[in-house]
Amino acid sequence: MMQEVVRALVLLAVAGALADVNVMKDVTLGFGQALDKCRQESDLTEEKMEEFFHFWREDFKFEHRELGCAILCMSRHFNLLTDSSRMHHGNTEQFIQSFPNGEVLAQQMVLMIHSCEKQFDNEEDHCWRILHVAECFKQACVSKGVAPSMEMMMTEFIMEAEAR
Repeated sequence: MMQEVVRALVLLAVAGALADVNVMKDVTLGFGQALDKCRQESDLTEEKMEEFFHFWREDFKFEHRELGCAILCMSRHFNLLTDSSRMHHGNTEQFIQSFPNGEVLAQQMVLMIHSCEKQFDNEEDHCWRILHVAECFKQACVSKGVAPSMEMMMTEFIMEAEAR
């Protein structure tokens, strides 16, 4: 009897973690829909734009200011920033909740982003600050086990491309 309870709890924990990862995958793909619109505004080359597809890879480099500018533009596209280019908590939470099961991660994601923003608040260049916040956020997602794998993301990219 005790083994069955433990097994059920383990299965629930695994299912919960997978749900969180799926939400993060959906939010990533949804957010990424603005990338093409922001490419020119951010001076992103095709090569740097393709780097975004590798955001969740372990060795992704957060070193190009243009990537931060693109994230800034994408965030503005979805109305996720205040006038001072800081995260708009309410709009960001609503954006995340707009995805299937988004309510599961919305508050946690907003808290992670906010925590990262506080660490880099003294960076005056919005593009660099947002790039540093993105790197911090990614690390937080990885440490909390909610980051989607590159395999999962690539599968989704391929399925989306085939659907077009």
